[in-house]
Amino acid sequence: MSAPPAFLQKPGRINSDPRDIHAATLAHYTGGATWKITQLHDRPRNLLIWVTRGQGRVVLNGVRRGIGTHNALFVPAGTLFALDLGAQGLAQVVDSPPGLTGRLPTKPVHLRIREGLAQAELTGHIEAMQREISQNRPLIQDALEGYVRLIAVWLRRQQQAGTIDAPRETASHRLAVRFAQLLVRDFRSDRSMADYAEALDVTPTHLSRVCRAACGKTAADMLTERRLYEARLLLARPQPSIQEVAASLGFHSPAYFTRFIQTHTGHTPSGLRRAALGAARPA
Repeated sequence: MSAPPAFLQKPGRINSDPRDIHAATLAHYTGGATWKITQLHDRPRNLLIWVTRGQGRVVLNGVRRGIGTHNALFVPAGTLFALDLGAQGLAQVVDSPPGLTGRLPTKPVHLRIREGLAQAELTGHIEAMQREISQNRPLIQDALEGYVRLIAVWLRRQQQAGTIDAPRETASHRLAVRFAQLLVRDFRSDRSMADYAEALDVTPTHLSRVCRAACGKTAADMLTERRLYEARLLLARPQPSIQEVAASLGFHSPAYFTRFIQTHTGHTPSGLRRAALGAARPA
């Protein structure tokens, strides 16, 4: 496949230090836009999520499961996922670039932490990172990198302690995971459900049935949600143009793209852009 347009290759944040590590509450991290975490998507950066209150559901690599208080999620860059904790849920987030340390997991990890010391350790690491960020002292990214390495050690220790929560692997789950990985790679193309099914050597009907059972959504719903997420992300910026956004997501007609956005959001692409830019403008 050809490389995506240049505007799609830029990282989500611009910082003079390429490590660019962040720690925040989940609400602050999403800027109050819950769709940024509840809709299926993948990110170019690693994400640690530490749930401190509430319960809900998470989709990791096309497989849905329950999640609750004192659960930790590590989502490597390029993993299809979505998290819904509901209005009362609270979580802390550590966002870091891939390749920062060779100790972080390369596959998604879901941990249920019941031991009080382990809970306090992770909370302490994240709160220390937040203090560093608030104080903005010299060598801040060096300090944050040190905490990411400590978190990597913490994750390894918890995995060895047997706190991993993973669904029983079945042929259906393996197919859902393969589709999720293919979706991450190709959602910007104009591939149809028949094309995805053919690539996975199954029928579209079987693929849809498996995805619904594993994820709670059909394969087509998953594709729609991923494309919609990317469209909303790009429309939250003043550039690229709406026509460029449409073309980058495999829409051959700007009019069809407009209908797609209106159907799923109730707004036109230009209306979404105006609302997003207006919300981002300082008072």
